[in-house]
Amino acid sequence: MLDLHTLTHDAAGAFGFWYDDTAPGWLHPVMHLVLVLAPALLVLTLAGQAAWLLRQRFLRGRVPFAPPQFAAGGLEPGLPRYILRTTGPQQKILILFSLTAMPILYLTLELPKQIVNRVFEGGDAAVPVLGFEVSQVSLLFLLCGAYLAAITLNGLNKYWLNIRKGLVAESFVRRLRLAIYRQWRQDQPAERQPAIMPVLGPEVEPVGGFASELLAVPLLQGGTLATILLFMFVQDPILAAAALTVLPLQLIIVPRLQRRVNAVSRKRIREMRLLGGHLDRQLRASGQGALPVARSFRQLQELRLQIHRLKFLAKAINNFLTALTPFLFYSLGGYFVLQERVSLGALVAMLSAHKEFSSPLKDLFRFYQQSEDVRIRYQEIRAFASGSRGAPGPAVAARNQYGPSPAHGNSFTYERKRPS
Repeated sequence: MLDLHTLTHDAAGAFGFWYDDTAPGWLHPVMHLVLVLAPALLVLTLAGQAAWLLRQRFLRGRVPFAPPQFAAGGLEPGLPRYILRTTGPQQKILILFSLTAMPILYLTLELPKQIVNRVFEGGDAAVPVLGFEVSQVSLLFLLCGAYLAAITLNGLNKYWLNIRKGLVAESFVRRLRLAIYRQWRQDQPAERQPAIMPVLGPEVEPVGGFASELLAVPLLQGGTLATILLFMFVQDPILAAAALTVLPLQLIIVPRLQRRVNAVSRKRIREMRLLGGHLDRQLRASGQGALPVARSFRQLQELRLQIHRLKFLAKAINNFLTALTPFLFYSLGGYFVLQERVSLGALVAMLSAHKEFSSPLKDLFRFYQQSEDVRIRYQEIRAFASGSRGAPGPAVAARNQYGPSPAHGNSFTYERKRPS
């Protein structure tokens, strides 16, 4: 059975890098971490996350005594399906703009490397370009002009993508508000009247914003991440592996913190609706005290503080882990430059690419957090729509027949009430 030392040497040799006991002492543990330990942890983490997601989906589909899935007030049970059904043609345009950004991004990464290698380290000799001999100064201005054109195209593409995303978001928000409003107009029980405004306002808008990012963000940010990794692996596979060293820790920590944020967010949404009911009763009965309202204010403050603490903790941990990767680039990449394995231009380009690498990764984490938050909001909106009829809807009837039990994760289970 291969030991860790032999496995690391074999992996390095597969990438064309051979080293022995004459190498610096710090190089050995770094290579063990980059080529064996971190990739193994990444594979295990991805497998664990995939298994957890499959288990959650299985549990949601096999919950005992669960209420039937139905279109509550015209709102389908699955938010992604509802978004794609109502904004399908517009989503195709977002996909086109997202895919167009990938080759432009690769040019913005490759051109700085060519400027350093072919101009700054190329000497004074003329360079053949497309069958013409050009001087180093002319080549410098030619490459800089190409770089300016690439970043201009990249900026224009992102501008038009954001414009189209805004159109999709506002269109879906309007459809969602109309669906909720039609259901509310059918029957307007007194206890539901004060809750309609927060539902049509702050609760609907994040769901509409997610409609414009359902496909665009995974394609754009995931494609950006894949393009940057491809560029890094073309320059040097070992340094590209170093860029992924802290990714397993991010994948372990961020989702766990987000699940805690989800639980607190659900409590905050329900507390806001309770506050609306307290205010409405005060308007109807002038003699009612202000104690319930003050209690709701305090509860909302505590819930918001919990959300802030969890979000900023996740952000601080993520920023610290992201800052560790340049340390590996400066140490390992600098050693490779001294050994003439990697050119100075390639190292500079990889450092620049890593700065771009952290941005799409954060956006993907943010998209995951947003999708979980929006899923909770949409569930609450559907619950409101199903309960706004005069007679109890299917979900309300199920809740009356089966008492709600504590939620497991982000799903609901129902237990049959004991006879009194």
